[in-house]
Amino acid sequence: MPKATFSELRLEGVTRAFAKSVALSDLSLTVKNGEFVALLGPSGCGKSTALNCLAGLLPLSAGTISLDDRRVDTLAPERRGFGMVFQNYALFPHLSVRRNVAFGLQMHKTPKAEIARRVDAALNLVQLSAHGNKHPSQLSGGQQQRVAIARAVVMEPQVVLMDEPLSNLDAKLRHEMRGEMQRLHRELGLTTVYVTHDQEEALSLADRLVVLHDGRVQQIGKPEEVYLRPVNTFVADFMGYRNLLAMTADGEGAGGDLHVSGLGMSLTARHPIAGDARGAVTVAIRPDDLVVGEVEGNRIDVLVQSVEYLGKDFELEVQTEQGARLFLRTSEHLSIGQRVTIGVRPDRVMVYS
Repeated sequence: MPKATFSELRLEGVTRAFAKSVALSDLSLTVKNGEFVALLGPSGCGKSTALNCLAGLLPLSAGTISLDDRRVDTLAPERRGFGMVFQNYALFPHLSVRRNVAFGLQMHKTPKAEIARRVDAALNLVQLSAHGNKHPSQLSGGQQQRVAIARAVVMEPQVVLMDEPLSNLDAKLRHEMRGEMQRLHRELGLTTVYVTHDQEEALSLADRLVVLHDGRVQQIGKPEEVYLRPVNTFVADFMGYRNLLAMTADGEGAGGDLHVSGLGMSLTARHPIAGDARGAVTVAIRPDDLVVGEVEGNRIDVLVQSVEYLGKDFELEVQTEQGARLFLRTSEHLSIGQRVTIGVRPDRVMVYS
């Protein structure tokens, strides 16, 4: 349904400042046609500000937004050719599903026959053809979200902007709708910029992630790059590296491995750090990467402090003899007060200077 009329969407130095603060600073990003890019970060990091600047709902303080060589940041929102899916769906409660989807086309004075054809196609695409005469209050949350998506794509937008569209759904429905998002993106060849604070959602949907913090880009990369190789402690913490440990780098070994120590632990890491391989560092380890038993010489003796049953796995809080707390996930059933040895592969020990 959407028509590809551009090669890339470019944001160059996009900044949004208020009287006493900067919500977004120097965001530069190129989105290829057909790409799915997720803006990811905690509340207040600037991701929704970036989306609203793209949509034209907020003016830029600095920078430009272009489709190929054509600037669009100077255009009114309705002239940019972008579709928008809001967090609360923003459906008209007094209009039927069909009339909600048709609203934008009517505002553009599209011929009635063309409106009917495109609305039918959009409702069929989101599998709501049988619900066209219902009102939003008669639909489930997932169905309302599909109406909002249909209303956006029926305009054949060049870019679809989505602001946390799954956040109001329960966990089961969010999982189902992620599959629907993937299907729609694939079938329509959409170019999508998607805002979320949910790491799992972003990892499963996006071609690339843009991690933001305090209005600034922290890392841009493919999901597996950001997940496996966060570039700093903020990204590591946000992506689930719950164990952040203040340790000391003792230098490199013969094979280029880095030795770190502290808190009663001595570990080998294969994650390079910039600068001198000695001195104070922060070590980051995901709970999933810690396993019961020594691994490649990485041995940590701990006491189990708490056990939380998660269904398939258990989440444990353990403590070293020096009092350092660690968190791990395991399928092994351990008991509070049990002493155990845990380990971690050297390539899963992240080190930041």
